[in-house]
Amino acid sequence: MPVGDCAAFKFRIDLIIKKVSYDLFIMLNDKSILITGGTGSFGQSFVKTVLRRYRPKRLIVYSRDEWKQSEMQANPELKDNALRYFLGDVRDKDRLYLAMQGVDYVIHSAALKQVPAAEYNPHEFIKTNVDGATNVVESALQAGVKKIVALSTDKAVNPVNLYGATKLCSDKVFIAANSYAGGSGTICSVVRYGNVVGSRGSVVPLFAKQRNLGRLTITNPQMTRFLITLQEGVDFVLSSLECMVGGELFVPKIPACSVADIARVIAPDCPWKTIGLRPGEKMHEILIPEDEARNVLEFENHFVIQPIQSFWGNKIGILGGVSCSEGFLYASNCNCRNLSDDELEVLLQDFLPS
Repeated sequence: MPVGDCAAFKFRIDLIIKKVSYDLFIMLNDKSILITGGTGSFGQSFVKTVLRRYRPKRLIVYSRDEWKQSEMQANPELKDNALRYFLGDVRDKDRLYLAMQGVDYVIHSAALKQVPAAEYNPHEFIKTNVDGATNVVESALQAGVKKIVALSTDKAVNPVNLYGATKLCSDKVFIAANSYAGGSGTICSVVRYGNVVGSRGSVVPLFAKQRNLGRLTITNPQMTRFLITLQEGVDFVLSSLECMVGGELFVPKIPACSVADIARVIAPDCPWKTIGLRPGEKMHEILIPEDEARNVLEFENHFVIQPIQSFWGNKIGILGGVSCSEGFLYASNCNCRNLSDDELEVLLQDFLPS
């Protein structure tokens, strides 16, 4: 089915996970799950979702932030006997290995993410995003983890900044891990998606703040971005965890809009000042580049980028899907659905003037 023929956007990617999957419930019931970066925005949403829908034996929050861990422990929404808090850094392989004892599934969301910080602190980003990814893989293999899903970003596609470059390396580490898993039975896959609505450092809360000052600063009105909610991201990771066979890079079908559209909805009466693209920024987000089109399978609600490694040969045909044409490009200005103003108002309702 062509991307342009997707069903009307319902302000959620309902088709990604319309209801709690019974198979996923069986898969996660009485199992142990560990999430790195578990105190971050995604991590906390993931923990709440899993506790609400499933009955895990253990749900381990692995992070280096003791303060955020203490806040989570005090949160009445997170009072559950299955929760465990493990203080540690993904840079510490021994600590990771200890935390993964008896763990069935790992979600890897820990990363350093600020683009400007990466340019000034490249060694730190490499230690966390690249060396940390290697530590997660090797610890999981040694501990006998069944499945690993790693979170990626659009910035890993044709990277123009160090953050994107480190996430590209991380993606390669997780996918290649399937080649040397040996008899451990561990399989690894990657999930890649775009901007999370309202996340720290994104343009949405910035525009909401600038609205009170009477003028918005816009890099370029024609710039476009994919938009996905935090819950949609969690749902897509869970659905990918359920259906993965090891080696895939999952990309959800999500809508996009221009920066001008966001500005017009959040602050309709404010003038703009165009300041130009910042270092490391792109005009349009790319989730699937043309060079990878020959390896892409399209499904109703998502794409799968197949790996080029030899281990994938015996999995051809297992997933189904339809092969994309040579030169296919999935970007925020190409082959995706554009959000209307009415849809944006619903999506951004928490940031609109009261």
